[in-house]
Amino acid sequence: MDKPLIKALVVDDERLARKDLTGMLARIPGIQVVGEAQDVPSAIKAIETLGPDVIFLDIQMPGQSGFDLVEQVSFKGKIIFVTAYNEFALRAFEINALDYLMKPVTPERLEKSLERMHQSGQSPTKAAEPLNYTDRLFTTVGSKIQFLKINTITLIRSEGDYTYITCNNGVKGLVTKSMKEWEERLPESYFCRVHRNAIINTDAIDHIEKWFNYSYQVKLTDIDEPVIISRRYAKKLKDLFG
Repeated sequence: MDKPLIKALVVDDERLARKDLTGMLARIPGIQVVGEAQDVPSAIKAIETLGPDVIFLDIQMPGQSGFDLVEQVSFKGKIIFVTAYNEFALRAFEINALDYLMKPVTPERLEKSLERMHQSGQSPTKAAEPLNYTDRLFTTVGSKIQFLKINTITLIRSEGDYTYITCNNGVKGLVTKSMKEWEERLPESYFCRVHRNAIINTDAIDHIEKWFNYSYQVKLTDIDEPVIISRRYAKKLKDLFG
C-alpha cells in the first residue's frame, strides 16, 4: 500500500522564496504542499485549517518571527527552519527543529532534510524532558556554554525571543530559550510564572507586598528590584502556597 503524502506548509514573507521552495518540493515524490503563508497570523490559520505534517519556516519576518509562531501554536509535526542567517541554529535545535536549511536551498539539501524526516518515522516532535530541581542543564548563558544548575536560578525574564536569567551563584546572562520553554520544563513545585515576562524561583522569595490595581510585588533574595505579580498570575502563586 502506498504511503500517505506528507503535507507541507511553507511560511516565508518573501514571495519568490516561497515559489522556489514550493517548486522544489513539488518535484519530490511523496510531498504535497498544502499551503503557503507570508506571516505568523496567516501561518497560524493555515496550521489550524490544513493540518500540515511539516512546516518549512522562515525565521526573520516582519512583525513576528518564526520562533514567535512556534511559541503560539501547539504543533505536533516537524519544523524545518529555512533562513539566510546561521546565528539562529542553536536556538532552532534547542526547540527540537528537525533541520536548519540555509538559503538558497538546493534540491540535494532539501531531499536530505526530508530523508531525515522519513528516518524519524514522521512521529510527533518529542517534547524536551521535564527538569528536576537538582538537574544541570547544558546550555549557553551569555557568551559561555556551561552546565546550569536549575536550583540556582532565581529569576527568568523575557528578552524578545530569548530570556535573561539571574542565578544566586552570580551566573547571569541571555539564554536562547523562550518563556514558554522554561515554563514547560521547570518543576512547577519550585518555579512559578508571575508575569508574562517573569518566572521566579519560589525558594528565593523573601516577601510579597500588595501593589496597585489588585496586583502584587515580590522581593527575591539577592535581587534588588522587586518583581511585579500581575493579577492574571496572582491566583496561581496563591494556589502554589495553598
